[in-house]
Amino acid sequence: MKRALGWMMVTAAAFGLSSCSFLHPEKKKDDKKEKKPQSKLVGRIASVSSDQKFVMIQSYGQWEVTAGSILTTQGPNERVSNLRCSGEKLGQYAAADIQAGLPATGDAVFYNPVAPSKPGDASSPSQEGFTPSLNSGSGSSPQLPQVP
Repeated sequence: MKRALGWMMVTAAAFGLSSCSFLHPEKKKDDKKEKKPQSKLVGRIASVSSDQKFVMIQSYGQWEVTAGSILTTQGPNERVSNLRCSGEKLGQYAAADIQAGLPATGDAVFYNPVAPSKPGDASSPSQEGFTPSLNSGSGSSPQLPQVP
């Protein structure tokens, strides 16, 4: 009888302790948090123009990069460059202007989509503190001294 009473107490204690978690449910991580867009591998450099002003990108899949978007490339030895998508494309190839760095054929091309910022958001620029130039809106420039 004492054994049965002991087992009943142990069982009741086990259920009692496990039921404490039902009273205080776990706080779930906020799934609605803003997720930063991840960089996506979109292609590789197929060719670089001879004047080093633009590149042709061979896309991996459908090209979904909008014109004017910034692309980054990464080559061997952590060599990187920045490109601006020109919006021109033909089949699986797209053109991009070189902004910085020296991309080379075969470099990986990444796209990091940027979510549009809302007005008044901390990441969006504000008009406060904006100082227009002295000549803005006047339509004329100050007279410079003439050299004889």
